[in-house]
Amino acid sequence: MVYEAVLKQAGHKVDCVFTARDARRAFDPARHRIVLLDMILPDGNGQDVLVWIKKRAPETRVIVITSNGSVKIAVDAMRMGAVDFLVKPFDEGRLRNAVANATRGDTPEAADLATASDSLPPLEGFIGQSRQMRDIYQTVRVIGRSTATVFITGESGTGKEVCAHAIHAMSKRADGPFIPLNCGAIPTNLLESEVFGHLKGSFTGAISDKQGAAMAADGGTLFLDEICEMDLNLQTKLLRFIQSSTVQPVGATRARSVDVRILCATNRDPQREVQEGRFREDLFYRLHVVPLHLPPLRERGDDVNMIAQDALARFAHEEGKQFRGLAENVQELFRTLEWRGNVRQLLNVLRNVVVLHDGPLVLREMLPADLVRRAQSGPAAGADAIMSEDAALNALVGRRLADLERTFIQATISACDGSIPRAARMLEISPSTLYRKRETWERKSRDAAE
Repeated sequence: MVYEAVLKQAGHKVDCVFTARDARRAFDPARHRIVLLDMILPDGNGQDVLVWIKKRAPETRVIVITSNGSVKIAVDAMRMGAVDFLVKPFDEGRLRNAVANATRGDTPEAADLATASDSLPPLEGFIGQSRQMRDIYQTVRVIGRSTATVFITGESGTGKEVCAHAIHAMSKRADGPFIPLNCGAIPTNLLESEVFGHLKGSFTGAISDKQGAAMAADGGTLFLDEICEMDLNLQTKLLRFIQSSTVQPVGATRARSVDVRILCATNRDPQREVQEGRFREDLFYRLHVVPLHLPPLRERGDDVNMIAQDALARFAHEEGKQFRGLAENVQELFRTLEWRGNVRQLLNVLRNVVVLHDGPLVLREMLPADLVRRAQSGPAAGADAIMSEDAALNALVGRRLADLERTFIQATISACDGSIPRAARMLEISPSTLYRKRETWERKSRDAAE
């Protein structure tokens, strides 16, 4: 068996069986301190064997093996006492690392598995207690301890980078760097240099050596956002990087070894991208080891009002306004809206309200006219929308140009359902310009909050 040969070559003593029945016969707590257990067995369920082992030898460390797309089984197994999981197909390095970690005890203990409890608070950066989000919190706490590659999907604005941050924070690499790279915000001709770096003089404009994101993430996590925007030629080099764990900067003659965990995200359907030839199938299977899908805001119930209340408090503090909460009819409206731009659209709406208005409560008439119009029906809708538009235009008088630019850009992004590339096309500017402006605004907001 391949697993047996790899582990013996690494210096481990290995006993190999192929059925649940033989596993129960051969298991010896004194000899088998680590068990590699496939969840699908010819004569039984791997979960039953896991429970049987943990009942007889709680100190035995069990690493479970699941197939691609069966991460829920792995999560359940971790809750039952497994210390790590491997998702097929996995390479020899991943297998050796998992066993080495278990040997050192560098894995979650049984007490740590209580972190999957519904009673625990949300992960850092997340707000909400809907059933869908509690499932996300549970899954992140489990997969964070693994070294597996995670492929995060979800509509634009659902918090994919927040999720990547949370996975990194839960991992053994939390003290290492977290390097995010937005593949859709960098021109194609510069993306290779941004990922792998370059040497001085390797191309026109390379006036000095540059360390790429992959090298900067050594010992930590590399987060590739909007991965499906990556050029096919660069996808080939990324695949080589994942397979070899080496980086070769543009213009370099030798590759350098790095130790990086990769997380990636997209708001597209990655399997459809593969089918239509825009994403390499072999790279997809390398990256799509642990899939994690973030639900849209419209499916999260009253989470929308929890997020809105938190954002309102922050924005009011930054702008020196008196807002303390949302009117009841506003909360009801927020629960029923489609929120095609998800959390990002909600934040844009709250920012718009706080910039243009003041008061103890956010009232329905303070909301952007287009937002209210979508939820209204009947002959009075048009007149109400016009009144709201007039009030908004009057409120713009006397505002600073920088504030107006920010409000206008955020409204455009919201109208494009949170899509930066679409908003950039509408505004006839580069997507990277919008990303830079948004990062500047967010940094100023954080500084003001501190």
